[in-house]
Amino acid sequence: MNLELLFNAGNLFVLPFWALMIVLPNWGVSRKVMESYLPFVPLAVLYIYLFFGQVDAETAQAMSNPTLADIARFFGNEGAAATGWIHYLVMDLFVGRWIYWQGQQTGVWTTHSLLLCLFAGPMGLLSHLVTAAVTAKFFPKSDSAPSPVSAEG
Repeated sequence: MNLELLFNAGNLFVLPFWALMIVLPNWGVSRKVMESYLPFVPLAVLYIYLFFGQVDAETAQAMSNPTLADIARFFGNEGAAATGWIHYLVMDLFVGRWIYWQGQQTGVWTTHSLLLCLFAGPMGLLSHLVTAAVTAKFFPKSDSAPSPVSAEG
């Protein structure tokens, strides 16, 4: 298959999920879609396809105890770079989904953290952890406050 096409498809595939979480977080459709693990299946299948197309015995041996030079050499190949990128897309979306559900369950504001996660995953995760800690410390929920998510989800 055309590597460029697969790379572009992976990039485009994740965008509707990010849009739902960031732009329409409280919409019932957003909640329904994001409660499923199905968005990860096509990305995981694409990753596996690319991974096994890039890793041969020599590469596996080099990556079993890699040096920085080994990693740089590996990602110098377009197929390996596409594989790595799809890995980032899957994991960033998974972390973004976790941040989204944390916000839905606790009422913590997540838009900024989701945007950061979309563009720089670990910064979005750290942003959410800090936001959740600050919110819990300085804006604790009272026991009588309504939950942002009903018991039905």
